[in-house]
Amino acid sequence: MSKSITVKLPDNSQIKAEEGIDLFQLAQKIGPRLAKDAIAGRLDDKLVDLREKVPDKSSIGIITFGTDDIGKLIYWHSTSHVLAQAAKSLFPEIKLGIGPAIDNGFYYDFERAESFSEEDLVKIEQKMTEIIKADLPFERRVLSKDEALKLFKEKGEDYKIELIKELGDEEISIYQQGDFVDLCKGPHIPSTGKIKAVKLLSIAGAYWKGDEKRPMLQRIYGISFPSNKELDEYLNRLEEAKRRDHRLLGKQLDLFHFDEELGPGLPLWHPNGARLRNLIEDYWKGVHLQNGYELLAIPHIAKKDLWVTSGHWDFYRENMYSPMKVDDVDYIVKPMNCPGHILIYKSQTRSYRDLPLKWAEMGTVYRYERSGVLHGLMRVRGFTQDDAHIFCTKEQIEEQILEILKLALKILKTFGFKEYEIFLSTKPEKFVGSDAHWEAATSALEKALKDMDLEYKIDPGEGVFYGPKIDIKIKDAIGRTWQCSTIQVDFNLPQRFDVNFTNRNNSNEQPIMIHRAILGSFERFIGVLIEHYAGAFPVWFSPVQAILLPIATRHDGYANKVADLLKEEGIRVEVDVRTETTSKKVRDAQTQKVPFMLIVGDVEEKQDVVSVRTRDGKDFRDIKLQDFIKNVGRLVENKSVLLDFERV
Repeated sequence: MSKSITVKLPDNSQIKAEEGIDLFQLAQKIGPRLAKDAIAGRLDDKLVDLREKVPDKSSIGIITFGTDDIGKLIYWHSTSHVLAQAAKSLFPEIKLGIGPAIDNGFYYDFERAESFSEEDLVKIEQKMTEIIKADLPFERRVLSKDEALKLFKEKGEDYKIELIKELGDEEISIYQQGDFVDLCKGPHIPSTGKIKAVKLLSIAGAYWKGDEKRPMLQRIYGISFPSNKELDEYLNRLEEAKRRDHRLLGKQLDLFHFDEELGPGLPLWHPNGARLRNLIEDYWKGVHLQNGYELLAIPHIAKKDLWVTSGHWDFYRENMYSPMKVDDVDYIVKPMNCPGHILIYKSQTRSYRDLPLKWAEMGTVYRYERSGVLHGLMRVRGFTQDDAHIFCTKEQIEEQILEILKLALKILKTFGFKEYEIFLSTKPEKFVGSDAHWEAATSALEKALKDMDLEYKIDPGEGVFYGPKIDIKIKDAIGRTWQCSTIQVDFNLPQRFDVNFTNRNNSNEQPIMIHRAILGSFERFIGVLIEHYAGAFPVWFSPVQAILLPIATRHDGYANKVADLLKEEGIRVEVDVRTETTSKKVRDAQTQKVPFMLIVGDVEEKQDVVSVRTRDGKDFRDIKLQDFIKNVGRLVENKSVLLDFERV
């Protein structure tokens, strides 16, 4: 008679099962629908295949595609193995790189003498469908390092051999489906038949390990889902994302461009783009001054020794540019603003009566990013952070985190972002400071989230080297998430820089330093705004709020007169005096996403009015200028994200 075991489920309930049961059988015991959807499992917080045996008194979880992001990543990673199997069967000469899951799908890197064509993608996708229909099981095997090296040497897989040599493990895991074998930690879905819908999306070049000195491989991107409906919905979102691409709209709206003569990853802001930046920055400054912040400004370079003291030289060097010599002293362009703010703090004696000190800066920083990861405004080498640092006592820390959270959510809501995901990131493998400090900082962040009744997820090991953090990821108009706000508690930099204040007992005490950004990278935030609104910005931060369209040349004088009056009222307005038809001018203004087109002709000039057309096609005739001014003023004052013009 077999023994029974007791297993704890995610809701802390317990279930009894037979000794020797695996996770899939346990899922069947819990319910047929769960077993049908199951793709992998958790066993005492370790991700495992469904064939894993369940020990007594263990905690388990069954993972499905819809469980959380982990489920999707396992599903997509498994599909990348199917992609590699299909490509290898069609083109045996290719060599395999890596094939991870990413935020939206998966990719696999291949070395091939010839470039993959669109026709090749079609063939590979068809072969993937055959492999999926064959319902091949994913089988895990464990080899010694020598056995793994021998296996992949026989297959001529040089990149796999390099990866195996870098592994410190004595045992190496591989996965096999059919006659295809790949190096992988897993876990994977039970079989290829779990994949119901797949689409290969694009081809790109990618240096091996992101290193420009290594071979250029060919990267094939793809996506997969448990149903054709989900795939169709994703492809529709993808088309919508292309329509909103900030790189295309940036050119169309004449906001910015990148120039090889200047260097990649360094945007050049045109007048419209610079105006957009200034409008957002003016709002940012105003709301910070209202909330008790003071503004700072620091230089763009500093001595290397400063970065040694801060710890960045040891923990962040791969993201920093090489030193430059100035009077035989090494200087570095700043990757961060915090050491400069600390030096301002240290410039005079501070008392507990001075705290909290809340200092903010639109500080430009420079970080090394490989060419292969640069992506429009979303990933650049020089960018401006809406940086701030709060110096406070231990007793003030919780109150300050609450204030920051409230301010962040208020600012994001003002820009039209009402949905977000919040993550609490904990201690990474490489860190500075004591465990006690890390625990205290993490507890303070978590308590603030709970006090505000905010839902959040733990992101284990993703804190920065000097402290834990809260990250807020906003959702845009088509459901994509973007990293913006971050709040980081730091006990360590004040200690490294010997920063103190005089406490109530007239003795020195170390302040707590809170690093925070709300918009994050200014460049990235503007890129997100462009895509969120598809370039049709709310009136309050539209670079051009209205454009005058004279019907004929004889109406140019009246158009300019109206424009001057509107400018006096602070309205950003232009005049289109080209000798084009009115319909052509309207189409061009709509392409430029201008909120209001003011059409003026004989009737308007005679009655001293304008005819208003909104960019969404609504017409309002014979509008008095003061009524138009009131409408714009109302939308600006309310920071409205809607184009709701009203006839007064």
